[in-house]
Amino acid sequence: VQLQASGGGLVQPGGSLRLSCTASGNSFANYSTAWFRQFPEKEREFVASLHWKGEWAYYTDSVRGRFAVSTDSARNTVYLQMNNLKSEDTAIYYCAGQPYGTGASRSNGYVYWGQGTLVTVSS
Repeated sequence: VQLQASGGGLVQPGGSLRLSCTASGNSFANYSTAWFRQFPEKEREFVASLHWKGEWAYYTDSVRGRFAVSTDSARNTVYLQMNNLKSEDTAIYYCAGQPYGTGASRSNGYVYWGQGTLVTVSS
């Protein structure tokens, strides 16, 4: 399966963006999916994940209440809705997928990765 991330861009603090991650080559139906982000010269860090059963979503503390992960099975797409963005959210965002995954917060819990999309929060 190939993942295509999109939706990044420049937004002012307090604004919103919605990132999309579309799968091709296979259905997302049985995939746990996740979003990670990477700051310059830092390790990739977990942002949010959605269990393949659709019953559990997990968020890192810094985004809980501001970000929401969802899926549209008809479009084979996972979304990350980001609200009340802060300058410290500026990073490259990556989507990831794992068949029947646990929704883990570790990057090695995912075998498929998108190419990354840049989010810049600045006035």
